[in-house]
Order: sequence, then structure tokens, then C-alpha cells
Amino acid sequence: MEFLSPDFFTALFAIVLIDLVLAGDNAIVIALAARNLPKELQTRAIFWGTVGAIVVRTLMTLAVVWLLHFPGLMLVGGLLLIPIALKLLSEEKHEEGHEMGRVSSFWGAMRTIIIADALMGLDNVLGVAGAAHGNFLLVVIGLLISVPIVVWGSTLILKLVERFPMVVYIGAGALLWTAAKMVLHEKFIARWIGDNSMIEALAYVIVIGGGLAFGWMREKARRDKHSLKTG
Repeated sequence: MEFLSPDFFTALFAIVLIDLVLAGDNAIVIALAARNLPKELQTRAIFWGTVGAIVVRTLMTLAVVWLLHFPGLMLVGGLLLIPIALKLLSEEKHEEGHEMGRVSSFWGAMRTIIIADALMGLDNVLGVAGAAHGNFLLVVIGLLISVPIVVWGSTLILKLVERFPMVVYIGAGALLWTAAKMVLHEKFIARWIGDNSMIEALAYVIVIGGGLAFGWMREKARRDKHSLKTG
């Protein structure tokens, strides 16, 4: 594939499109992870979290052939994504004036962003690698084009979360949906389910509904406990 040829731009368009399809989920993860940081750290967390996620995604794309040797990868990734979604539901705001707590929260947000993006990116890495036809330059250019959109989207969602707290549950629901999809798309599970859409729908309901209900009950218990202490 020649540089700047029609095939090059066609493949680049496909890669950018694949990246942007996942950009909504990425923006949700980044915004929810950064929402409880002090204002002065939120922009830094969004920027560096995105940079870290892009680096990890690029390395994963390079290693896609090696990763394909591991059966059950999508299953493990989906299962690991569930506790991350639940963690985002229950994160508490840190008190002002605790500088050590701020630093810890900043790195905690960075860790959540990068790990969640890596897990969610397992399915999209395969698509990007296929569209690139072995051209790593295409992968890098496609990711660089999608970065500003992810950062802008994260900032917008962060503002929505501050104004409408229910957005947190919508975001966590999106992550749980991604987790369920990854598990169901694992080859041996997909073969077992076959064309049985009822089992597939039930799995989504259990993961998303159960996860959100568990997160809500845990947060309610935490608030009740806090009320007893301060009451």
C-alpha cells in the first residue's frame, strides 16, 4: 500500500471510523474517572489519561497477532471491565485541603482510564489491525486524529456529570454493556449461544441491570452509614 494513495486514504478512513465508534465509551470512562478530582487536576487527568490510553492501544495493536494466540482473551477482558464500571459508580469526592489525597486520586484516575481503555479496546484493536493491512503508520495517524475528539468529548461529559449526576449511571451502564458484549463475543461462548437471542438478551439484562442495581445499593448503604455518623 503506497503512502497517500487512494487505498491509503480508504484504509485511514476505516481506521478513524473504528476509533470514533469506540470514542464515546472512551470519553465516558475518562470523564467518570476524572469527575471527583479537584478542578485544577481534571484537565491534566483527561489529557494524560488519553495519551496513556493511546500509547497502550498502539502497543496492543502492534501485538495483535500475539494476542490472538490466547483463547478467552475477550472473556477475561469483559469480566475485568465489570468491577471498573462498579468502581466508577461508587467513587467518592475527596475533601479539599488533603494534597496527598489529591495526588493519589490523580494517579488513581490515570490508572482507571488506561486500564479500562485497554480492556475495552480489545475488540477494536482487531478491527484496526485488519483495516491497516500491516501498515503501522496508518494506525498511528488514525489514533492521532481521534485523540482531540476523545478529549473534547470527555470534557463535555464531565460538565454533564456535574450538572446531572444520573449521567454517571448512564456511563457505567455503557461500560457494563461493553463488558457483556465482549464476553458474548468470545468465540467459544458465541458458538454455544448460536442464534439464541433470548440467552444473549438475558445476559445483557443480568450484567447491566445487576451491575447498576448493585452499584446503587452499595452507594445507598454508604450514604446511610455516613448519615448515621453525622446525624
